[in-house]
Amino acid sequence: MAAEMALARAKVNLCLHVMGQRADGYHLLDSLVVFAGTGDRITVTPAADLSLTVTGPQGAGLGDGPDNLCLRAARVFGLSLGAAITLDKHLPVASGVGGGSADAAAVLGALSRLWGVALPDAAAVLTLGADVPVCLAGVPARMRGVGEQVDPVRGLPAAWLVLVNPGVSLSTPAVFRALARRDNPGLPDALPYWSTAQDLAAFLRQQRNDLEPAALTLVPQVGQVTAALGAQAGCLLARMSGSGATCFGLFSGAAQAEGAAQALRRAQPGWWVQAAAMAS
Repeated sequence: MAAEMALARAKVNLCLHVMGQRADGYHLLDSLVVFAGTGDRITVTPAADLSLTVTGPQGAGLGDGPDNLCLRAARVFGLSLGAAITLDKHLPVASGVGGGSADAAAVLGALSRLWGVALPDAAAVLTLGADVPVCLAGVPARMRGVGEQVDPVRGLPAAWLVLVNPGVSLSTPAVFRALARRDNPGLPDALPYWSTAQDLAAFLRQQRNDLEPAALTLVPQVGQVTAALGAQAGCLLARMSGSGATCFGLFSGAAQAEGAAQALRRAQPGWWVQAAAMAS
């Protein structure tokens, strides 16, 4: 049996509307989600037992114990099979780009291929987190409910993303606790067609990330990042992704995005900055 590898791509919430909260505490969301061409790398190889090794530039301090989402994903299969899992961590931890969820989804896909078994059912996948189903789908999508409803969105225009994290982790539960309002309107029932990145940006400017104001109260640097991104030539939109603190700038082309990333690295050497194509 050969090793299986997968790229756990960064998940970006182009907009994220919080529409309510269930009695069990879970929040109801309506979000347009895309993926960037950068992320963590997952490798799984045959082994007698389950194990996890964490490497990579963002791996420091990330535990490899049983609570790690990679190992939790492996256990969701409910099988007594082994594998050596290696997580090469390139995305910042607790940063709003679905790093842990993307890792879990990549492990699910890689182990399904390695072991020659079907993926766990949708309910089991959702127990790993609200973002795991959309990360498992791995395509641009509208994510609704508590993450269980994932509807692919086809025909997105070509665009580039510049992802920036100020080197600060943000607790998702803390951001939700800081929300001033939980009953906001969602996206339009029918999404329009966007022929260009400019069209997409114009639509997104009418939408929101309802978690951004709450995140700003906890980490004011989020405002610095969005301001710095928005000041870059060619930036069509700057917004926080997910529960932060990673923010994104939307660009129509590679040259503008790469130029913005280089400028931001020079101006803020302590920030994590990546330019990548947006999967369409």
